[in-house]
Amino acid sequence: MTTLQLGIGALNDVVDAPRDAGRKPGKPIPAGLVSTQAARRIATGAFGLGLLLAVPSGALLVVLAAIVIGIGLSYDLWLKGTAWSWLPFAVGIPLLPVFGWVGTTGGLSPLFVVLVPVAIAGGAALAIGNALVDVDRDRAAGGSSVAMALGEGRARAAAIGLFATIAIVATLSAAGLGKGGPTFVAIAALGAVPVVAASLAGPPDPGRREVAWRAEAIGLGLLAIAWIRAMVN
Repeated sequence: MTTLQLGIGALNDVVDAPRDAGRKPGKPIPAGLVSTQAARRIATGAFGLGLLLAVPSGALLVVLAAIVIGIGLSYDLWLKGTAWSWLPFAVGIPLLPVFGWVGTTGGLSPLFVVLVPVAIAGGAALAIGNALVDVDRDRAAGGSSVAMALGEGRARAAAIGLFATIAIVATLSAAGLGKGGPTFVAIAALGAVPVVAASLAGPPDPGRREVAWRAEAIGLGLLAIAWIRAMVN
């Protein structure tokens, strides 16, 4: 999965290179650290390596790896910069725990009946947050995004609402499972991180929005780890 995400990220930088020039000089291609051709090779090699690494875990994991690549390509090549840019995130984020679980156990636990819908909401929320980071650049480049389609205020409210829903579901499920003490506190605290970050990601500072989006992603990832651990132990 790490190599698959590396491939998606490298291809994303290739596609964004013309728009990043002069606007995001710190990114590898505009900074001259990596050529466009080299980034394409990195993406191709990472996709191939990811598929090969999935083979020992069985055909199902290889299929899931191919689906992940397809989702990444759909975002990088077609849906990025459109009002549907949130869709690959909403579909792709739930595949992360599914991929890990299938790769480890060969199947899925019943807990995914709850986890997958919540992960879809998380993916959509992260996509909205990411669109808010780039809204000024997208507007200047004549592009579109879910943030532009909704309007910045409504997009931020949607992200906060989705993150808050996830936090509530995770916290209530921990309580329902009888998890108290440090586990309950950790899940409640981690669930609050994306909500607070999204609330603070207001205009007009793009740098502040980017830091907030990173906090949203990291907080949601740590919440997923703590929540899954609580559900299986």
